[in-house]
Amino acid sequence: MHLSDLHLGFRQYQRLTPAGINQREADVATTFKNAIDKTIDLEPDLVLIAGDLFHTVRPSNPAILHAFLQFRRLKEALPRTEIILIAGNHDLPRASETGCILRLFAQLGVHVVDAEARRIDLPDVSVLAVPDTPVLPALVGNPAAKYNVLVLHGVIPGVLPEWFTSADRARTEVTIEDLTKADWDYVALGHYHVYQRIDRERHIYYSGAIDYTGPSAWGELYQEGKTKVKGKGIIEHDLASGKHVFHTLAPSRKFIDLPPIPSYNLPPADIDRAIEALLHKVPLEGNIVRVVLQDVQRHVVRELNHAALREYQRKALHFQLDARRPDATRTAASGATGRKMSLTDIVRDKLETRPIEADLDRLAFVDLGLHYLREAEAVEVPE
Repeated sequence: MHLSDLHLGFRQYQRLTPAGINQREADVATTFKNAIDKTIDLEPDLVLIAGDLFHTVRPSNPAILHAFLQFRRLKEALPRTEIILIAGNHDLPRASETGCILRLFAQLGVHVVDAEARRIDLPDVSVLAVPDTPVLPALVGNPAAKYNVLVLHGVIPGVLPEWFTSADRARTEVTIEDLTKADWDYVALGHYHVYQRIDRERHIYYSGAIDYTGPSAWGELYQEGKTKVKGKGIIEHDLASGKHVFHTLAPSRKFIDLPPIPSYNLPPADIDRAIEALLHKVPLEGNIVRVVLQDVQRHVVRELNHAALREYQRKALHFQLDARRPDATRTAASGATGRKMSLTDIVRDKLETRPIEADLDRLAFVDLGLHYLREAEAVEVPE
C-alpha cells in the first residue's frame, strides 16, 4: 500500500465539532481512520507512507494521539505487515537539533526515516527511503534484493503544476532522469496532493493526499477533473504481477465548485438571483461551496444581498464568494484552461480561508488585502 500527505491536525474555517475540535481537523482524522480500515481489509505485506503525516511540525496533542492509536490498530490487525514512514516538508523542524515527532511511532515497530535517507532491507524487498532533504542521495537499488522500491517525498520540476509547487515548497527536487536511472520495481512519491501516474511502465506514482488539505482545494479539484481522477485515495500495488489499483476514499464532505457567473454590467439584484439559482441545485448544508463572479465591479459586490450571503455561510461549512473584478489578471484555478494560479489567486484563497473574527466582513477583508497587493505591485523598483 502507498499513501501520503495525511496532514493530520490540518485546521480550516472557524467551525467546531461538539467536542470543541476544528471541524476540518476532525474530517481529516476520520479520513485517516478510513484509510487504515481499507489498508487492514486489503492485508498488504508492506505499507509506505510517503511523508507529511502531520500538517505542522508541532501538531496538537489530539492529532498525535489519533495517529498513535491508528498505527497501533494497524500493527495489531496486521502484525506481519511492515510499515515505513518518511518525513515530508510539513513534518521536519527547521533546526536539526530539534527532534522530529515522527520518531514516536518507532515505539510501535514502524520504520521511521526523518533525518536522512536510509535503506531498509526486508525479506524479498529492499526499500530506499528518502525524506524531504536538500541533499539527494544516490538513487540506486540493492542488487541482491528480489524487489527494489523507492519511497521519496519531493517535487519533480516541470511535471507538477506550478501553482502547487510555488505555494507548498519541498526541499527535495528530483528529475525523471534521477528516478529512472535505477531499475525500480515501484517508486512511491509524496508531496503532490493529486493522484498522478508519472510513468506507468516504470511504476512511478504520486498517491496524492487523502483529503483536501493543500494550498488550494479548488486547484486540486480542477486537476482531478483534468486528469479524470475520481477524488482522494490510496494505492494498492502488487510487485509480483504489476497489478495497480487506486482505491478512492469516501470524502469527509463535499467540495462543490459551481460554474462561474458572468457578472459584467449585471445589477446586484440579478447577481443575487443567479447565486440563489445556482445554490438551489446543490446540497449546501455542511459542505464547502464556491461561487465565482466574473468581471464584477467592486461597488456592485458591496450592494449584494449580504444577509443572504451570511445565511449561505451559516448553512454551509464554508461558503466562498469569489468576486473577480475586470481589471484582475486571471490565470487559473478551477475555471480556467491549462494555466497556473496567479499571485492574486493565491492571496485571495489564503484570505478567504484564514480565521478572522466572526463580526468582521469577510468580503471587505479580502477586498482590502487585494487592494494592498495591487498597491505593492504598482511600486516602481529601482534597477
